[in-house]
Amino acid sequence: MSTRYPFTAVVGMDDLRLALLLNAVSPAVGGVLVRGEKGTAKSTAVRALAELLPEVPVVAGCRFSCDPDSPDPGCPDGPHGNAPDTSRPARMVELPVGASEDRLVGALDIEKALAEGVKAFEPGLLAAAHRGILYVDEVNLLHDHLIDLLLDAAAMGASHVEREGVSVRHAARFLLVGTMNPEEGELRPQLLDRFGLTVEVAASRDPGQRVEVVRRRLAFEDDPDAFAARWADEETALRERIVTARKLLPQVTLGDAVLLQIAATCAAFEVDGMRADIVMARAATALAAWAGRTEVTSEDVRQAALLALPHRRRRSPFDAPGLDEDKLDETLEQFKGDEPDGDPEPDGPGDGGPGGGGPDGGGIPPQGEGPDGPAPESAEAPESTPAPQGSGAGERGAVKAGEPFRTKVLSVPGLGEGAAGRRSRARTEHGRTTGSTRPRGALTKLHLAATVRAAAPHQRARGRSGPGLVVRRDDLRQATREGREGNLVLFAVDASGSMAARQRMSAVKGAVLSLLLDAYQRRDKVGLVTFRGRDAEVALPPTSSVDAAAARLEKLPTGGRTPLSAGLLKAHDVLRVERLRDPSRRPLLVVVTDGRATGGGADPVALAARAARLHAAEGTASVVVDCETGPVRLGLAGTLARELGGTAVTLDELRADSIAGLVRDVQAAGQTTQTAWRAA
Repeated sequence: MSTRYPFTAVVGMDDLRLALLLNAVSPAVGGVLVRGEKGTAKSTAVRALAELLPEVPVVAGCRFSCDPDSPDPGCPDGPHGNAPDTSRPARMVELPVGASEDRLVGALDIEKALAEGVKAFEPGLLAAAHRGILYVDEVNLLHDHLIDLLLDAAAMGASHVEREGVSVRHAARFLLVGTMNPEEGELRPQLLDRFGLTVEVAASRDPGQRVEVVRRRLAFEDDPDAFAARWADEETALRERIVTARKLLPQVTLGDAVLLQIAATCAAFEVDGMRADIVMARAATALAAWAGRTEVTSEDVRQAALLALPHRRRRSPFDAPGLDEDKLDETLEQFKGDEPDGDPEPDGPGDGGPGGGGPDGGGIPPQGEGPDGPAPESAEAPESTPAPQGSGAGERGAVKAGEPFRTKVLSVPGLGEGAAGRRSRARTEHGRTTGSTRPRGALTKLHLAATVRAAAPHQRARGRSGPGLVVRRDDLRQATREGREGNLVLFAVDASGSMAARQRMSAVKGAVLSLLLDAYQRRDKVGLVTFRGRDAEVALPPTSSVDAAAARLEKLPTGGRTPLSAGLLKAHDVLRVERLRDPSRRPLLVVVTDGRATGGGADPVALAARAARLHAAEGTASVVVDCETGPVRLGLAGTLARELGGTAVTLDELRADSIAGLVRDVQAAGQTTQTAWRAA
């Protein structure tokens, strides 16, 4: 096995190291979600943690890692009886983003189950991770149904596999660690809540510390074994400190005053549910054990709140996670009781304590200090001055978006096969059963009735003599299911002078923000093209991060002429590239404009019509959000919608509670519009 980068050699990132160590001490804390920009050593730190965990005693030959002292009575490999025991290193199992459900939870041999009544079960990654670490890189890109299965197993400590009346259950208790780059999309709030702790990481802006990171990384790559040997003493000390803290953990007490502080803090920050209170209590207890104390202090509660509450404060995907530390301190002070005797400061990864060895106890060097000497102290980077919004003629500054609202559902016509979502009809792994087919590869969803019908005519020829059905591989039928898919919603937003009236642009931004929120809820990818002046630009390439789109929208200035054709052509280029990258994800083009075309050539109206017909020729589903206001309307947005082969809705009609109608299907509305236009 290749040598892993030592945990104690990681420079900085105290919060991340502390959160991981607390879960190593008490897996009941509920895991860690690590949020941060790319290239910040998130994965390196997580993988390094596995080397610090103590060896795991297991029943010899058990595929589910049963504890010899208390084997799982429902273990599929049991009962174990007098089976010998052994020990092995704690595992770190990685869950790939593209993993299937069978790979995660395990697979049943349906053919044997039907023909022989035998539960032939092949364990999945949840079984492999039992009593170890399950690591999910880019957890925000994992399919929702896999995240649901994963978090249910983490919460219940067991995995259940149900297939056509055949049921298998096995223990699955593990330390769950997920990493993600928020720029690539957010997790749903209910999924965020299932992670015990969260940590934000970012690369240091201090040149000296960055130099130390590079120096250590290069030294590791040149000779991994020699580099690891230089940190062996620190790793051993930290491993011993984890063992000591685990033994001390059952003796730690939570006083009534501390419990009141925890409850008051969660109430003050209006956290939903009770999970936050429980996680804070467990984290504070682990902090005390890590510091070598048997009583929890107010400082433990404060540190636990900073790790357990920020991601539970989000109310929408556009809210940045965070915590008002002044408010936290006021709440803790208000409900402060008598502090227990002893040092009130909890020991984090940079403090002394059992198994220590210098100021960083446990062998963790402060800000990168270690066998190679101290790294430079980190320094706060000065805040950068925002660039001006632009200096084009007639350009106006950015306008704040209006209040978002619930929008009508705009769907793509037909039946797709894209990624699971909640917008348009599609063939999916999960949904209502609509028929059956022969499986192309491994059978994942059995259509029982169709399988029995296929096998029934051949029973006499196959020599059936008993009650069991004689089933062959050719008899098996895969269930075809229909659900919903996520789409690529590409916004083409008119930011020209005709849209520049502040009240009007505020309403337009509010509408786009509402559509972005709808795209987030329906698991869409989004992109943003803007056009004004003489040209169009891709303000945001297609991404799963709707909050990134919202941030670009907020800073969008207005002014200049209306190059409508340029905006449509730029959108066409974006969709062409995305069809090559992800051909199964169907696009929905949303053009937000008043329909005016005043720039882009000698005949801007004709050029815009030709550009629109390019989208229509490729069958791109489209909708035009008509931003024209006032008593006199030219109806240009409706004309554009007809050229696109789509439909037009006004800002008022876009609201879900509008009296203009119910859910609008883009194709049906577009066909109606085209028919009326041709008849005219």
